[in-house]
Amino acid sequence: MYRAVTRKIEVTVTPRFLPDRSSPDKSYFFWAYTIAITNAGDETVQLRTRHWRITDASGKLQEVKGEGVVGEEPVLKAGQSFEYTSGVPLQTPSGFMTGSYGMETDTGEHFNIEIPTFSLDSSYGRRTIN
Repeated sequence: MYRAVTRKIEVTVTPRFLPDRSSPDKSYFFWAYTIAITNAGDETVQLRTRHWRITDASGKLQEVKGEGVVGEEPVLKAGQSFEYTSGVPLQTPSGFMTGSYGMETDTGEHFNIEIPTFSLDSSYGRRTIN
């Protein structure tokens, strides 16, 4: 599990490789990741935007920006959490993701919170020493 805290908002990420959704012979590798966002602060916040930077093992960078997550813009009051699962394909057997969420307080203040950098690993492409 990977963890980051910004302004008393904790983001944890648990990635997992899905071999049944991958086709290594076609350079298609798929991961699911579950993200939990917990508001440990005193103010109500709403997740408005996401910004992902996804890098594969060859260094190819893909940026994804958009509104909300999985079609939602959750509101988190003090002590509340929101969890969702999404997925990402890569053309290489490993890579990593990092990013940020754009948040808004109930008073209209906008700020970003960190999504921790996490690795996307599979057993494909690993070399064994004989």
